[in-house]
Amino acid sequence: MDEFFSARPIVGALARADVAVFLGVLATMFAIAFFKGRKERDTGDFFLGARQVPVVIASLSFVATEVSAVTITNVPGTGFTENLQYLQFYIGSAASKLFVAFLFLPVFYRYHCTSIYEFLRHRFGPPSQYSGSIFFFITRLLASGARLYAACYSIAWIMGWVDAQHPVKGLLAALALFTLSSIAFIAFGGIKAVVWTGAFQASIFYLAGGAVIAYLLTQLAGGVQEVWGIAAKAGRLSVFDFSVELNHPTSFWAGTANAFFIGLAVFGTDQELVQRLLTVRTRRASQRAILTTIVAALPVVVIYLAIGTLMFVFFAQNPDANLPDKAKEVFPYYIAHYLPGGLRGLVLAAIVLASIDSPLASLSSSFVMDIYRPLLGRGRSERHTLWVSRLAVVGFGIVLAAVAVACTKADNILWLAFQIISITGGSLLGVFLLGILTRRGSNRGNILAMVTSAVLMTVLTLLSSFGPVGLAGFFGLTDRPAPPGEVPIFPLAWSWLIVLGTAVTFGLALLFGLGKTPPVEAPSRKQETSP
Repeated sequence: MDEFFSARPIVGALARADVAVFLGVLATMFAIAFFKGRKERDTGDFFLGARQVPVVIASLSFVATEVSAVTITNVPGTGFTENLQYLQFYIGSAASKLFVAFLFLPVFYRYHCTSIYEFLRHRFGPPSQYSGSIFFFITRLLASGARLYAACYSIAWIMGWVDAQHPVKGLLAALALFTLSSIAFIAFGGIKAVVWTGAFQASIFYLAGGAVIAYLLTQLAGGVQEVWGIAAKAGRLSVFDFSVELNHPTSFWAGTANAFFIGLAVFGTDQELVQRLLTVRTRRASQRAILTTIVAALPVVVIYLAIGTLMFVFFAQNPDANLPDKAKEVFPYYIAHYLPGGLRGLVLAAIVLASIDSPLASLSSSFVMDIYRPLLGRGRSERHTLWVSRLAVVGFGIVLAAVAVACTKADNILWLAFQIISITGGSLLGVFLLGILTRRGSNRGNILAMVTSAVLMTVLTLLSSFGPVGLAGFFGLTDRPAPPGEVPIFPLAWSWLIVLGTAVTFGLALLFGLGKTPPVEAPSRKQETSP
């Protein structure tokens, strides 16, 4: 028994107790996926769980997907290196869920959508559906690739696989584990496996985070008052920043606006999140599920930010000469070197569970329902389409792994994920808002507006990130390094990009669609009577 609880590592930084806890959690997740994902008869089962998922399970699964590995691994690093101002983003995020509940979900249930981009077909026509689905592929693959990288990088750190000279080499083993595991259980169980295991994942997030906070508190000297004083003196307890500088990405105004529009884009126009809400029977149940997440997700954010603050106090009291300076490395370093046996394995399990479902189910459902079935699979049997769905999971799993490898140079994955969605999310959101709020629009106008917005936001990202010399270096036009403190050409915080992108898309699509009222496909009798 003493040997079991010994802190002596046997695999990487993991002791026997860590391995036992980790394997136990992972085995439980696969057992849930197996028993809940059996007997998939058709794509309705595979993508919607036959709309038989309980509200509380859908809500917890939504929280697990919303949280992701970026929250588990990088929010503590942000709390450690910065402050608590990330909480400002939650205000806009919570407000966006109210809008999604009462503005977006009713139309998705009205048209009985399996993929939410089917709404664009009903409202405008097939070209808008194809374009919406393609923009979803681009946005979700890039953002989820960053999230997958965050998880794999943390695992590589904990296991001692990180090689400063060859950062990709240390990532590949963890990446292979995640990709193969995700493909295996999603291709077998479909959305029911994802939703039910998501609920289990959320419970592990709460448990692991709470346990780390409890342990940290036992390691700090001087009691709560001294801990509070050290953190406050260093500025780590700052929550609100009401400055009005346009180039400050985490001010209250920029952060709240960004989170509100990203919330609308992610919770209302992103198949990965909305798919969870469509697995319950009725519109009202779906609305209850998303509204419940407002309360359910906040503790997770607070817990993992608090871990970062407490780690700052811990290292202020116990200086460590080898402490990494990058935000993405701080929490994995603490896990590997300071957490006791058993707890280390629980946190490792939380990180793995936060990414193991990935977005493969939503990517495959959008591909099959929006691209394959209407263009290539007309008249095909449900059995054939179900097999195509499983193959799509495999294909997207490989692509996600490639995107994750491309993220190795990023320092703070949390802000990178927000930036990615900010560039392309407005294109999707603008067209959805046009379809829901107006009776105007055209397929050609929608596509032109979406592409124009995405290109413009990409240009603004470059201009707001680099000065003249830095931009020339980015495109390989000069070998001269940018001078220290070079002012960006257009000093605008990335937080405003999704606001501008949504406005540009909506405005251009409305302008191009003036005088054109597209034929709206009426819902079937079954759809009209859905509660």
